[in-house]
Amino acid sequence: MDFSLKTIILFAAVVLTGLSAGLFYAWSVSVIPGTKKLADLTYLETMQSINKAILNPGFFLIFFGSIIFLIVASIYEFHTDKLVFGLLLGSAITYLIGTIVITGLGNVPLNDQLDLLRLGEMSADRLAAFREYYESNWNRWHLYRTIFAVLSFLTTVCAILVQIKKIKL
Repeated sequence: MDFSLKTIILFAAVVLTGLSAGLFYAWSVSVIPGTKKLADLTYLETMQSINKAILNPGFFLIFFGSIIFLIVASIYEFHTDKLVFGLLLGSAITYLIGTIVITGLGNVPLNDQLDLLRLGEMSADRLAAFREYYESNWNRWHLYRTIFAVLSFLTTVCAILVQIKKIKL
């Protein structure tokens, strides 16, 4: 089996993209349904806490490492295999636009708005109104980025399957 740098980078792209897609998918099927049951103040406090806690090296490795390894893996394939190159480039574009850009233009601004609020000083009506605005928009953007992250992962898996088919084990 070929354990070249190119193979290791492609493997890392698959693993990191899969972890990113898995994180977003798991959030969709566990955290979102769970937080729907919380009272407004508790929900908003929880999201404030989560939004701060997720900004850590482990998350950044998965979130940004995916795009870095997808780009590097596609560059390695440019002169080698046009099909694998196309799949990896497509995966990188899908991840960049559908996951990173959506997060940066959709979820992060909402998180920033939430972070500025002094929740303990807000009336129940203001809490309910902001929660409705925040939760519906945040969850919609999250659904989009989850779909794109999963599509990117599946495309990357296709690329590695094409590679494996060519490698004699």
